[in-house]
Amino acid sequence: MKIRVLGSGAGGGFPQWNCNCHNCHRLRHKQMNGKARTQSSIAVSTDNRNWLLFNTSPDIRQQLEAFPAIQPQEGVRDTGIKAIMLIDSQIDHTTGMLMLREGKPLDVYCTDMVKQDLTTGFPLFTMLKDYCTVNHHPIPCDGSSFTVPGIDDLRFYTHALKSKAPPYSPHRHDPHEGDNVGVIIEQISTGKKLYYSPGLGEIEPHVMQAMQEVDCLMVDGTFWTDDEMVSQHISHKKAREIGHLPQSGPGGMIEVLNQVENTRKILIHINNTNPILDEDSEQRKTLDAAGIEVSYDGLEIDL
Repeated sequence: MKIRVLGSGAGGGFPQWNCNCHNCHRLRHKQMNGKARTQSSIAVSTDNRNWLLFNTSPDIRQQLEAFPAIQPQEGVRDTGIKAIMLIDSQIDHTTGMLMLREGKPLDVYCTDMVKQDLTTGFPLFTMLKDYCTVNHHPIPCDGSSFTVPGIDDLRFYTHALKSKAPPYSPHRHDPHEGDNVGVIIEQISTGKKLYYSPGLGEIEPHVMQAMQEVDCLMVDGTFWTDDEMVSQHISHKKAREIGHLPQSGPGGMIEVLNQVENTRKILIHINNTNPILDEDSEQRKTLDAAGIEVSYDGLEIDL
């Protein structure tokens, strides 16, 4: 199984277009050892020709141009993208579908709750009817398995996560099962598994079990501290309030991942305010010592 990180940043990417925080300012002025990042998305394949996209960020065109393997060039208009799986209905994970409107109908795998958001509060599916159209394929929330036609030798297991629907959602303050999911991706022929969850606010028992059963996990790396954006005067909301488990502190992601053994551990969906973006920072050294990697655009993983 080959996994390509198309984008590793949180909403807005890094540097964010209108942000002059400590990180964004220093990266723009070449004053820090760090990498620019587009908004988070990954692609998965077993044959390096037929790909399943996980989320479609607003930066999808740039990400695809930087990844020649996903464009096999067999026809005048062609693509290696066979289907899309949406983890949630957040704007930074779905808007890229608008950039894919010139092609064939999009086969989109997502929960019924995500479909509801994308036909009401942010009606992408409805908008795309006049372009490529969207074929919706519902996915389970209970951890049961399914396959995706055209994506050979892979099996998927999706389970619900405790989270909030996007601010535009009609049920923003009334959480439903399926607003956000984690997914185990298994290569059938080898048994190798990846766990992918870019938005993770709470470590429920089934989440910990999934983490302990896989060969590689790629999980929420949005914030270093719970009050990161509050302390930088960017927002009045804390990390946990918006559905992201910070890395540091009691019960944080580092503490959680220290309980997982014999597994490659990678953070994704990293906010522009997070000090781990500075590769010389003390926070980055803490992750290095814990054996936790920080993903970057273009990272490729072979399982």
